[in-house]
Amino acid sequence: MIQERIEALRARMREAGLFAYIVPTADYHESEYVGEHFKVRAYLSGFTGSAGTLVVTDREACLWTDGRYFIQAAAQLEGSGIRLMRSGQEGVPTMEAYLAREMPQDSVLGFDGRVVSTAMGEDLARRLAGRAQVRDAGDLAVWPDRPPLSGERAFLLEPFYAGVPAEDKLAWLRGEMRRLGANVHVLTTLADIAWLLNLRGNDIPFNPFVLCYAVVEEQAAYLFVDAAKVEGAVRSALEEIGVTILPYEDIYEFVRRYDEGANVLLCKANVNYAISSRLGANARVIDAMNPTLLKKAVKNETELENLRASHIKDGVAFTKFMYWLKTSVGKTPITERSAAAYLEERRREQEGFIEPSFATISAYKEHAAMMHYSATEESDATLQPEGMLLVDSGGQYFEGTTDITRTMALGPLSEEEKRHFCAVLRAMLRLQDARFLYGCTGQNLDILARGIIWDMDIDYQCGTGHGVGYLSGVHEAPNGFRWKRVPERYDSGVLEEGMVTTDEPGVYLEGRYGIRTENELVCQKGEKNDYGQFMRFEVITVAPIDLDAVDKAYLQPEDVRRLNAYHAWVYATLAPFMNAQEDEWLRHYTRAI
Repeated sequence: MIQERIEALRARMREAGLFAYIVPTADYHESEYVGEHFKVRAYLSGFTGSAGTLVVTDREACLWTDGRYFIQAAAQLEGSGIRLMRSGQEGVPTMEAYLAREMPQDSVLGFDGRVVSTAMGEDLARRLAGRAQVRDAGDLAVWPDRPPLSGERAFLLEPFYAGVPAEDKLAWLRGEMRRLGANVHVLTTLADIAWLLNLRGNDIPFNPFVLCYAVVEEQAAYLFVDAAKVEGAVRSALEEIGVTILPYEDIYEFVRRYDEGANVLLCKANVNYAISSRLGANARVIDAMNPTLLKKAVKNETELENLRASHIKDGVAFTKFMYWLKTSVGKTPITERSAAAYLEERRREQEGFIEPSFATISAYKEHAAMMHYSATEESDATLQPEGMLLVDSGGQYFEGTTDITRTMALGPLSEEEKRHFCAVLRAMLRLQDARFLYGCTGQNLDILARGIIWDMDIDYQCGTGHGVGYLSGVHEAPNGFRWKRVPERYDSGVLEEGMVTTDEPGVYLEGRYGIRTENELVCQKGEKNDYGQFMRFEVITVAPIDLDAVDKAYLQPEDVRRLNAYHAWVYATLAPFMNAQEDEWLRHYTRAI
């Protein structure tokens, strides 16, 4: 089946005169998660992970993905004829290096310019200059019964959730445009538009976004969106603040007007190649990060108060789930998927819950070694009173976005499992208790967590944490924790007061088990003295850590102090929401050790 799909694509490539064709994991907005209509790479390759790029030439097909998906991709690509390229591994060329080597003289590389960023398109053109052409060849996928574009309605986020009205955000943005010398700003990233206009929707799974583009000028603003999504009060509210509604696809012709005298601010890493290539030849492009990127990452006081409330709700839901799991396993049939469903039911009981913030990872035993495992009907393991279950999940609430991971012992654990569990716990607690001078990035602090794992000659092939949005994407730039800079991740920014970042070290042993413990942290100002402005973190994730997996022998006194202090806060916060049986259980699972 996969081979037939690849051959159908090759036939269209030959018609278009292409030697190679790139199929990224992207929509027209470079979103992290994409709607069903845009899952072309998954359809053509069979690999369903959220990150990966397929390259098809007239000779072979290759798929690049990162360390989170090596195990999953190897399994899903087996028998497809597609070669797995493990990004970052020794001896594995980058996609760009591969194309520079494989493209024959005077050949053509094609892609759909709507799903390839300007930066990527221009970089490929530079690398292949003098050897091969780069062409926006449009969408060549042969996909019968392809799902249509989402048609979900949009809604406005009220000021008591957003904190700042959209008209004030537009005024601020125009000031930033003037500072950068721009009189036009092309904005295509859905999270940025959502923040700017306090506009939310349901066009992207797990992300409350609306498929749209925005263009902001000094005296006007335009929103390109399916009109049916913004009817009635939403349209009126947008028009009242000077936003003109235009059809979604009109953006490509609209930007042709920007030519001589137009100083166009856009981020080439985000704006797609099809849009930027249609700007007038004399337009001046100012390639810079969207000003909204940093502004929305620094949560205002209203957002922070709401986020704390959302995490209490989420902690209530997760704790009730954990109580059920620990008291039911071995007594009633539970599988990975039914456990995830039960957790979602508990979240749906919370006022203000909208949807999960990503697909729940419910991974038992060896499945947890795959960082982004997703249980299917075929792989859905039955839980037994033995081993460990890793659950990474989160919720979208009107009060904010949550992300929490807990690994729970379902029965007796080996000494090695307890040692690794405690190492992950120590790493997480050590990072969340950090004190540091203003100006640090996550790269400066990553070693606080990862160093404990490295001490065992083990590593986890991902960052230690990522930024989290407010009723937005669960992954948000520019903050994160990572030991080395990965430019395309945009997570090496200075840690600013009000940023929210996850703290989630782990141990993953292929074929055996995986352990991850994750809390969310709010960056805050600490003491200011002669040495400078010190910073610290406030923990906002509130849920017990499974003491059944903890052996005090593997902890240091400071680890014990931190764990006990955290659990005392968890109990005090959540106990009022528990029934008598849950309260007794929670008191035991948050006891001082």
